[in-house]
Amino acid sequence: MDLPGARWHKSTRSGTENCVEVAENLDGIVAVRDTKSRNSGTLIFTDAEWQAFVSGVKNGEFDL
Repeated sequence: MDLPGARWHKSTRSGTENCVEVAENLDGIVAVRDTKSRNSGTLIFTDAEWQAFVSGVKNGEFDL
C-alpha cells in the first residue's frame, strides 16, 4: 500500500531499540511497520481497531 502522506513515529519509550512505527491520521486508517525492516510490509487498521488495541494495552489485556 502506498502511503505518501504518512508521518511515521515510534514510541519515545523504545529509546534506541528497534520497535514499530505508527502512522495515524490517514483518512480513517492507522499504519504500523517494523523499524528495522520498513520495506517488508505494513499492517493497516481502522481507527476503531487501533483504539481498541491501544485501550487493551493500557488496561493490561495483553500482559502475561
